[in-house]
Amino acid sequence: MDLPIIQSLHIGKEASLAGTNFLSAINKSRIEGKCLVTKIGLKNDEQADKINHGGLEKAIHQYAFENYNYWKEKLPECAILDNAGAFGENISSLGMDEHTVRIGDQYKLGTCILEVSQARQPCWKLNYRFNHAEMSEEVQNSLKTGWYYRVIKEGEIEEGNKFELISRPFPDYPLQRLLNLLYKDALNFKELELAIKIKPLADSWKKLFFKRIETKNIENWQNRLLGATNK
Repeated sequence: MDLPIIQSLHIGKEASLAGTNFLSAINKSRIEGKCLVTKIGLKNDEQADKINHGGLEKAIHQYAFENYNYWKEKLPECAILDNAGAFGENISSLGMDEHTVRIGDQYKLGTCILEVSQARQPCWKLNYRFNHAEMSEEVQNSLKTGWYYRVIKEGEIEEGNKFELISRPFPDYPLQRLLNLLYKDALNFKELELAIKIKPLADSWKKLFFKRIETKNIENWQNRLLGATNK
């Protein structure tokens, strides 16, 4: 069976978001050749909101190019879906998605080693990016969010590199299971307690799950999904 591959790599600079006064680096450009990967991501990639984006636990964002077919059916007039990078991903991949990738998976990629730390929590900037007021919510509901890596070993990657799985400590936890817990079966306390014990899961997710158990309530998603659209 063929291994998944990097279809394309993308980096972005801080700039105006879709002609607004908001800043974002979601509009990323494709790069060719070898790209240096550090603990905080791809060389020359930027994040405008360093509180909610980037950092050690969200160093690299990956999105399955196969998911684009789903979005093209829903948004047939959306031109940015003609090319990879529409979701602000650093890595556009072929051969893996939220069903097949597990939390804690470690992949040798180029000369790097990357570890899956969490799935993406879509935010309101997608609404502007796609000129669609409910895009962030639709991405959330679809569970086709993409995912993040922490960098275990720095190195270089390039288009065509294959993802070689070297460790899968939690085979029963595809990202789809965690996304379902995060957004659909949100007060399944047994599942929440189990998820908290997953060592490689990002601390922010563990804290969120712990708070749900403690309060018996789901956190308010409005600011994340619609925040700036209401300003």
